Amino acid sequence: MEIEFRPRMLEALQAKVNVLADVVRTQIPVCAQCGQPMKRHDSETIHWLARFGRLNAAVERYRCRGCKQKCRPLLDLLGVEPGRISGSLARLLTLLAVVAPYTLAARLAWLLLGVKISPMGVWNATQRLGEAAVRHSAALSQYHWDSRSTGVPTQDAPPVVVLSVDGCMLGMQVRKQRRRRQGGEPLPPLPPVEAGQFQEVKTGVLLLPGERVETSPGRRSLVRRFLVSCLGNADDIFRHLYAQLRELGWLDTARTLVVVVGDGAEWIWNRATIFVNRCEILDFWHALEHAWEFAQACYGEGSQQADRWVHRIAEDLRAGKVEEVIARLKRIRPKTPELREKLEGLIRYYSTNSTRMHYDEYLRLGYGIGSGAVESAHKQVVHARFRQAGMRWSESGARRLLALRLLLLNDNWALLDRLAMVSVA
Repeated sequence: MEIEFRPRMLEALQAKVNVLADVVRTQIPVCAQCGQPMKRHDSETIHWLARFGRLNAAVERYRCRGCKQKCRPLLDLLGVEPGRISGSLARLLTLLAVVAPYTLAARLAWLLLGVKISPMGVWNATQRLGEAAVRHSAALSQYHWDSRSTGVPTQDAPPVVVLSVDGCMLGMQVRKQRRRRQGGEPLPPLPPVEAGQFQEVKTGVLLLPGERVETSPGRRSLVRRFLVSCLGNADDIFRHLYAQLRELGWLDTARTLVVVVGDGAEWIWNRATIFVNRCEILDFWHALEHAWEFAQACYGEGSQQADRWVHRIAEDLRAGKVEEVIARLKRIRPKTPELREKLEGLIRYYSTNSTRMHYDEYLRLGYGIGSGAVESAHKQVVHARFRQAGMRWSESGARRLLALRLLLLNDNWALLDRLAMVSVA
């Protein structure tokens, strides 16, 4: 049936384009810069690829004599460029590219959509829509970050919101030389990556404590969550998180308690102060990792004595006896300078975060004590698509694909239908 009706669909699409072209031809565009009517410059027949085949139309180009601005109203209205693809097909190809590498996405386009396109064509569509998603996200965050902006009504804001944030590394392109254009002119070098061959992607997860469902004994799953991610510094991720809370209507500064779960990194606690009404929780498993490091150095890696020692630490911490644990650690007398240094580091870590380690109270209130949600988010947002064998990313390419992948995982892919494709170099 698809093979039989494919030509008919193409004819129907071409008829719609012809009607739209006749309507646009009767309207004279106005220059966006000076506001004066533009003059017709020339006309040419161009073609582009849609899902059901190639479309064509006679497109008129207009020009402003004063500002030297040019436009092609029909193509602007359709959202296509000569020799390119239509907006609806671009969104389908981008969906494939968000899930699979560009080469595989091109093969899937032929198998699933019956469209022959090169991996570079898929990449081009992804970059254009990704740039539109990046600009929309940045504008939305900037709007909600401004205290003067009108956010979503907060009368139904939840009393408690859990926020978990962490970072993971992403391989970056660091080539100093790039291939040449057809004319022989060299392309400009890629912008330098300050952190060398890797750059940190920071990810945050927003969820409600009451939306955890126990799927099996001792195992819980989330009914709903919202992911926020960015290839930027600590200020950027917290600005995005704050904006996402306001966009959801989950942040009432007078009533909502924001529970921040982190691994003890200073950049997390320093920025958490933007939430006046907050509760800070040190990730329970990161606290145990520090205990494991000392236990393995003291009793031997894989020894039962180390296992029993850490198990006792875990039971006491879960019971809220952090002060007792610190006092017991201070009574230990290491035999070597190396063990003494590790023990001092463990005591300093627990003492610094002691106010964030009342795990018995957090469990009683249903806040949770681990950052498993954000660790899982790293695997879904970053690892599954960005950290496959041999992958290295430019900063702009990573930002665009991150923005698109967040739309998919947050069940907000329909937003792309309202965003115009952006021309990128």
